[in-house]
Amino acid sequence: MPVIFLVLVALSRWPGLFPPSFSAVYALVFCAGVYLRGRIGWWLPLLTLMATDIALNFYYQHKYPVGNVWSAPNLANLAFNYVAYLALIFLGRGFKPKSSFMALLGGGILGSILFYLITNTASWFFNPFHNPEYIKTFASWILAITKGINNWPAAWEFFRNSLLSAGLFTSVFVAAMKLTAPAESPADKTAGAREDEPEGEAATEPEEAGA
Repeated sequence: MPVIFLVLVALSRWPGLFPPSFSAVYALVFCAGVYLRGRIGWWLPLLTLMATDIALNFYYQHKYPVGNVWSAPNLANLAFNYVAYLALIFLGRGFKPKSSFMALLGGGILGSILFYLITNTASWFFNPFHNPEYIKTFASWILAITKGINNWPAAWEFFRNSLLSAGLFTSVFVAAMKLTAPAESPADKTAGAREDEPEGEAATEPEEAGA
């Protein structure tokens, strides 16, 4: 499973593969919290995402040299993505692999909502590319999570893509895990059970025959 996770995250972040904010990452990070138990469920998603983020920063800096992707505001904004990832893993930890399909689907969608709110709020607060729309007012924050900035698609469209992708990829991943999970055998169900001894029967040593 860890190898599958690495491959899926790397492929899903390939530039231009999906529309903006339509990503498998939200679902995969949530499912890592559900299915990768122990410490690996924390460090594997974060290290994988960090490696791909570094590669993407180099790519975008080369392809769109209009701003410094390594600037302090942009890195601070990027750091809040990891706050959102931690929230997704923590959310996944609240579920069990045997939770119902609908419960896990709802968890994946809730995770994408949390990710959207955290990351859009960070973009509004740090404003790494100095967008004039993002002033520090409540009305501007509402603008950031609904309309966004001029000359870009509306922020609600990114939100729609986040919900659709979270629902789709969570469904696919959870369905695959449930279909490939080994069935519980009757022996597993009764493992550890102790047969009752006949009532009133004591284990005694046989008496010696009288001389």
